[in-house]
Amino acid sequence: MHSANTLAAELGGLLMRRSCKLATVESCTGGGIAAAITAMPGASRWFERGLVVYSNAAKMDMVGILPALLAAYGAVSIETARALAEGGLRRCGADYCIAVTGIAGPDGGTAAKPVGTVCFGWAGHNIKTAGSREQFAGDRAAVRARSVNYALAGLIARLRKMRGPEI
Repeated sequence: MHSANTLAAELGGLLMRRSCKLATVESCTGGGIAAAITAMPGASRWFERGLVVYSNAAKMDMVGILPALLAAYGAVSIETARALAEGGLRRCGADYCIAVTGIAGPDGGTAAKPVGTVCFGWAGHNIKTAGSREQFAGDRAAVRARSVNYALAGLIARLRKMRGPEI
């Protein structure tokens, strides 16, 4: 598996070739995706901003998540992750957005959503909004690290599928 730095550098190259900007909306990773991105020299050319929306109130206030969506699906759901990505896209002035919400542990899990459950959302002007629910093993640090890598790799894969001379 590639490191977060390797993935961030690859994503930056793809976005710079397109003259595009990225935003992140993070819950359980607490800004880890943004940290991996901003560790890259020149990230300001392709990274617009990162939001950490840990509480449900922050998800509603900062990204515009509807209370009814949270009531119906919960904060940790594909539906919420997709809505976070779309809300981040609308509110952050970026071309693409990565969103993540989950249960990193060691507590907070349930039978339906055990510790290690993480949901992802990817949105962009030229890609269909997508979401994914994954189950990661390990302690809190491992779940968060795997989540950062998965989120970055997910957008890379979507950008690579696009046709055009810029890739």
